[in-house]
Amino acid sequence: MTPSASPRLSILDLAPIVAGGDAAQALRNSAALARHAEQLGYTRFWVAEHHNMQGVASSATAVLIAHVAAHTESIRVGSGGIMLPNHPPLVVAEQFGTLATLFPGRIDLGLGRAPGTDPLTSRALRRDRFAAEDFPQQVAELRGYLGPEQPGQQVRAIPGIDTRVPVWLLGSSLYGAQLAAQLGLPFAFAAHFAPAQLDEALQLYRRLFQPSAELSEPYAMACIPVLAADSDDEARRLATTPYQKFLNLIRGDRRPLPPPVDSMDGLWNPREEFSVRNDWLGAAVFGGPETVKAGLQTLLDRTGVDEIMLSIDCHDFADRLRVCDIVAGILPQLKKYRSAAASAG
Repeated sequence: MTPSASPRLSILDLAPIVAGGDAAQALRNSAALARHAEQLGYTRFWVAEHHNMQGVASSATAVLIAHVAAHTESIRVGSGGIMLPNHPPLVVAEQFGTLATLFPGRIDLGLGRAPGTDPLTSRALRRDRFAAEDFPQQVAELRGYLGPEQPGQQVRAIPGIDTRVPVWLLGSSLYGAQLAAQLGLPFAFAAHFAPAQLDEALQLYRRLFQPSAELSEPYAMACIPVLAADSDDEARRLATTPYQKFLNLIRGDRRPLPPPVDSMDGLWNPREEFSVRNDWLGAAVFGGPETVKAGLQTLLDRTGVDEIMLSIDCHDFADRLRVCDIVAGILPQLKKYRSAAASAG
């Protein structure tokens, strides 16, 4: 394996509403976190579309992107992602065309096909319950609105047309990897909550990739849960927040993000513990600086990803900032390795 430059670092944010906090504070924190990441040299700051969740304030994703971009200067800001079947492609094109006009050269449009919520809320969002089945056609329609005007084109996104907002495809399975490869688009895998098919999806993406006007070679990003603290013991305590978060989701409880606890003993049963640790957080890297460095380097050695996106579930905002500090300090020591397996699948 031959080492190349360090990977890029980015952040995924859900504007978490924490226990004892509110949505207003969550939105202020998102902008403050983006400013901090920008100062540390992070590449992009994405927010994700979720609905009907008491612990998430990023439901109006395009509005939050505008808020974050207005409070930063250079970091790329975008969606991780917009759940396209929830929206008419023309509306998404107009929203992101407007964002790209207000903040030129800084907006990303990551697209997913999941509802970002529960079935009942999904029905409230999607007037057509089969909307996700024509996702490739929706992506093509949306890209058409953001590209150059075509002869005889009668429906235009204004603003939007010819803004050429970079489009990413997101996925937590093999479907998104295949479509991104077919279209020659960058691909981001959602290993922060669905790690099982990370390696297989990246291999498939690289093997099937077709060069396009957007990309001459594949570009892959993995989003993973990361908690970095000054010691492993401190990180283990912080980790009880995401443990409780996913335990609550398993139980159908969408309460605000809980504070850490000294021990999870008595809070989960063995089956729930296994599911949280493996099914949901199997790609997590939690620990002190050396532990996190080793974990991130292992990820790079195994997958060869070009970019790592951090998902940071901390109850206290100061802890989130500290995670960003520690990982930014580790970055120069990380090396991207592109093995034959990673390159060709």
